[in-house]
Amino acid sequence: MIGLIVFMILGAAAAAPMDDKIVGGYECPAHSQPWQASLNIGYHFCGGSLINDQWIASAAHCWQNPYSQIVILGDHHIWNHEGTEQFMSVDAIYWHESYDYQTLDYDIMLMKLAHPVTVNQYVKPIALPKACPTAGDMCTVSGWGNIYSDEVFNPFQLQCVEVPILSDKDCENSYPGSITDRMVCAGYLEGGKDACQGDSGGPLVCNAELQGIVSWGWGCAEPDRPGVYTKVCSLMSWINDILSRYS
Repeated sequence: MIGLIVFMILGAAAAAPMDDKIVGGYECPAHSQPWQASLNIGYHFCGGSLINDQWIASAAHCWQNPYSQIVILGDHHIWNHEGTEQFMSVDAIYWHESYDYQTLDYDIMLMKLAHPVTVNQYVKPIALPKACPTAGDMCTVSGWGNIYSDEVFNPFQLQCVEVPILSDKDCENSYPGSITDRMVCAGYLEGGKDACQGDSGGPLVCNAELQGIVSWGWGCAEPDRPGVYTKVCSLMSWINDILSRYS
């Protein structure tokens, strides 16, 4: 429980991203993750994923007043203006009514942008899942979060790392009593590759579908402490309901 709270505080603290900065990864090829969003309140504090031309999926623990932030899409170098960015104001945020800030169950929110994005090669939605992932599926996590497990350094360029979906048994064994049906683990039990502070809310993409949202974990890239992600496939009925009611 202490680990959960520490992660949540880190995730919400903004300047020091949350449970997931990419550790053990590499610089993504520029604009290879065109659904990647940066949530920004004067600085990047969480990630998100564009799921259609006017909606972003992120983690509920990343919530900030919608009128105090912007969503940046089409970015790669977070401090340089590249001419590919789209800066979007936020019209409304809907977080899951069952979200629990202590356990991080139902850690999901949907953000409606004030107007649709221009879809192009730099800004493009990621598909939502048609089925749940299976253990062993290889997935890509991306973000601007911390790249070290034992100190803080947030990179300027978007980072990526490939991690496998873990079995429900391995996930539960890593965090006894803390894993719910709305969570999925991805990573390596030996550690070394993970998301980290600042990656919170960002995408876990498997087979070209958004299967996870960076949520929490104990430390970053620690042995037997894989990353825990909001399991998007388990929340599709809620997502579709919000999109149909408020689009």
